[in-house]
Amino acid sequence: MAMNLRWLSAGPCWRAVRGACGELRAYGMLRAWSPRCAAGRLCRPPGTACGEQSRGLGYGPPVGGGSRLRTRLAAGLAGLVGLAAVAFGHVERAEMVRKSSGAQSASLGRPEEEDDELARRCRCFMAPPVTDLRELRRRPDDMKTKMELLILETQAQVCQALAQVDGGARFSVDRWERKEGGGGISCVLQDGHVFEKAGVSISVVHGNLSEEAAKQMRSRGKLLKTKDGKLPFSAMGVSSVIHPKNPHTPTIHFNYRYFEVEEADGNTLWWFGGGCDLTPTYLNQEDAVHFHRTLKEACDQHGPDLYPKFKKWCDDYFFIAHRGERRGIGGIFFDDLDSPSKEEVFRFVQSCTQAIIPSYVPLVKKHCNDSFTPQEKLWQQLRRGRYVEFNLLYDRGTKFGLFTPGSRIESILMSLPLTARWEYMHSPSENSKEAEILEVLRHPRDWVP
Repeated sequence: MAMNLRWLSAGPCWRAVRGACGELRAYGMLRAWSPRCAAGRLCRPPGTACGEQSRGLGYGPPVGGGSRLRTRLAAGLAGLVGLAAVAFGHVERAEMVRKSSGAQSASLGRPEEEDDELARRCRCFMAPPVTDLRELRRRPDDMKTKMELLILETQAQVCQALAQVDGGARFSVDRWERKEGGGGISCVLQDGHVFEKAGVSISVVHGNLSEEAAKQMRSRGKLLKTKDGKLPFSAMGVSSVIHPKNPHTPTIHFNYRYFEVEEADGNTLWWFGGGCDLTPTYLNQEDAVHFHRTLKEACDQHGPDLYPKFKKWCDDYFFIAHRGERRGIGGIFFDDLDSPSKEEVFRFVQSCTQAIIPSYVPLVKKHCNDSFTPQEKLWQQLRRGRYVEFNLLYDRGTKFGLFTPGSRIESILMSLPLTARWEYMHSPSENSKEAEILEVLRHPRDWVP
């Protein structure tokens, strides 16, 4: 079956993602922001604009002052990315930017620039970049430019793949601005044929870290060199949670982000973070092996020690302490990644984003039409209750956002399902399928060697 899953990853959905933008719009599932798209232009898998091959990701000495900030404001970044995403509602067709959003349109600049490589890439996105194209052209080699384009590509690829699979509801596309600096794009599909709720959001924000963020960092024993109480930062990331309707189709979450902070002495700290994890309602070993093997292959391109390390980190992070169980069957999770160099870590993140669709879409196509009983649907609702518990009680980004003044509550709660359930003293029958998944959640397994 693993071979069948690999074959599915090259099926119609993935081919659609790799196809021309115009071809994708012909499906009627969604439309990109540009009124036109270069004929034959390929919407490449995320990050493939960079032609340089990965040389491997090691663990050399931290650079950019990394030794002074091991957690690197992890909660701050996750919260800012979370509260940066726009609140979403029930909309059944993809739309251009709402006039009331206040978002400025991306300027292409001079006429000769309207058909350059950057402009052609951007026409495959769900909306124009947050940063003006003229600014992106001025700094093509800056990591902030590279990461913004990567997360926009990732968002477009995932939305196009999911819309093609769902075949019913369409993604709404909202663009917003943050008055303190930057903005974001939120793409949401709700009440579809296959997906109950699917959100894929990007944010590109900058400004000064709030006092709340600084307090959280100090409480973790971190000292930052501020000037007049200010600490300039830039943060960008893509975040997604996909909740299918069928209880035999798993939920997926992924998040990849980049952060820079400038200290008072002019020193710039930088790091990457992220991960991807699977939360099935019922255990399917073939699905688990396929998902983990795909992530492992992405990690192995950059070092054989990365997958084992980040897999364990994922199992440890998504632990619901008061239940004594994990949220799901894991995946990979990492933070504060700042060595051996920006370029090498960036290439690792590229590989991770490229693994999202082939790791997940075959599982959706395999199970979206499976039959299920009312009892199986009930168990899905109970497991979603556990998902809510983790996100509200333990997730660092959610907690940071909820306690930050002026945050978008609807955006922070993007990851929550439309429906969930709690029953008093519910316990599955011994040797049942429900008990089987609980055993795995309480005692994580190694799915691939």
